[in-house]
Amino acid sequence: MVLRQSNLRQGIPSRTARGVAIRRAAHQLLDHPRLFEDPLALAILGEETARLLEADPARFENSPRLRAFVAARSRFAEEELAVAFNHGVRQLVVLGAGLDTFAYRNPFAGSGLRVFEVDHPATQTWKRELLADAGIAAPPSLTFVALDFEERSLAAALEEAEFRADQTAFFSWLGVVPYLTLDAATATLAWIGGLPAGSGVVFDYAISPASLGEAQKKAFDALASRVARAGEPFQLFFEPTELSAMLTGLGFHKIGDLDAVEIDRRYFTNRADGLHVGDLAHLVSARVTS
Repeated sequence: MVLRQSNLRQGIPSRTARGVAIRRAAHQLLDHPRLFEDPLALAILGEETARLLEADPARFENSPRLRAFVAARSRFAEEELAVAFNHGVRQLVVLGAGLDTFAYRNPFAGSGLRVFEVDHPATQTWKRELLADAGIAAPPSLTFVALDFEERSLAAALEEAEFRADQTAFFSWLGVVPYLTLDAATATLAWIGGLPAGSGVVFDYAISPASLGEAQKKAFDALASRVARAGEPFQLFFEPTELSAMLTGLGFHKIGDLDAVEIDRRYFTNRADGLHVGDLAHLVSARVTS
């Protein structure tokens, strides 16, 4: 899997990872009831950022729909992980982990769930510094996997980290796929699809801008412009039917694709604050067949 991001190539931590973490933290402060509980969301940002955010939660946040989607996809991934765990999966791989905090509040650690956080060395080094500053200890159930995808493969890096490719695993891959090339995304999904039956993956993706209406296209262009300025431009888009066919061909079944309407129905119905996701959102869950 190759991330063609200029910041990462220059050894700069992912700016979009920080933006996502700020939105998770803002959700804890702004939205009631919370869709996604993350007691570490503020602490991991660092004392100064957390203080500024608590004083003015809207300081860094001007997109409630994107904030809602960030919360929804985190909850969705952890719900799907719980299902996988109940079916015997004991390995979680967080691809492009950013400032994700699951490993530090893992409710299944005592029951044998191992977590592998995979990220670019620059971003992972930055995260480990933030964790140390916040006094958040890395638990024994966590393994950091620093990986520059231009230098070696995901399979090789995980094998070196004592990941068991002969056992089932669950992959959480949030906020990454739109930044990849098609070859990179396909190669990663093909490798996951070759793991033992019962393995699974959750990821989000963007639909082609060409299929959007005028208002949707305007919202997409604004978001695309922001991430491009951060040095991490969008590259990859899918159409739902084409993606489902691709996943089936790579060995997956029980493919669930939630669009914005379904995400809102599942997570945001009857909220007094009117919080909901934007029209661009898609979440996928897929399991490996036998």
